[in-house]
Amino acid sequence: MPAVAAPETRTGLVRRARKIDRTLAQTYPDARIELDFDDAFQLLVVTVLSAQTTDRRVNAVRPTLFAAYPDAAAMAAAPREDLEQIIGPLGFFRAKTDSLLKLSAALVERYDGEVPPRMADLVTLPGVGRKTANVVLGNAFGIPGITVDTHFGRLARRFGWTDEKDPVKVEHAVGDLFQKRDWVMLCHHLIWHGRRMCHAKKPACGVCPVARWCPSYGEGPVDAATAAKLVKTEGPA
Repeated sequence: MPAVAAPETRTGLVRRARKIDRTLAQTYPDARIELDFDDAFQLLVVTVLSAQTTDRRVNAVRPTLFAAYPDAAAMAAAPREDLEQIIGPLGFFRAKTDSLLKLSAALVERYDGEVPPRMADLVTLPGVGRKTANVVLGNAFGIPGITVDTHFGRLARRFGWTDEKDPVKVEHAVGDLFQKRDWVMLCHHLIWHGRRMCHAKKPACGVCPVARWCPSYGEGPVDAATAAKLVKTEGPA
């Protein structure tokens, strides 16, 4: 009878996970957040706007939005119809306008218009959950956090880092495998890989740089020529 592979040890999982991250760092040396922003307020707003649309579309409306409403006080006082017109191309603009008006008002009323650099405060703001809070903390304040979006969660499970589906449980399970100082860049590496190669329906397994450490190898085409056609050179339009 063929030998049965021994279960992966905790130490083995940590080493494999970190090998994957190091390789993805080499594969995507320019990995970063793909939303444009100049300060914490802008990042908070564009992250809220990015729900159910693409970063590129949010980036397209950003200059007009912040030229008109550069800070929380200005946005809180914005006429609803004007704000709706600016963010209309993003879809769900009525709900998003409502979120921005409430969010900006809360920042003015509770924090003198400044974005608080604390998870406990951020998640009390209208429309802000842990995912958005971690984006802002990591990219505007340099505070380590793990952003579990759809790409991150999918790849964490494909890589066998966790079986969890709840974003908070994924966040904690994966965080235990890495040093805190690596969390923010880890998120960028996985999100870039998920957008460009490890797609939800057809991952480009045949050209994947971390295929040798991936227990899900074979979910997508393993032929290099076929897989190469699936690779995107940039994030979604």
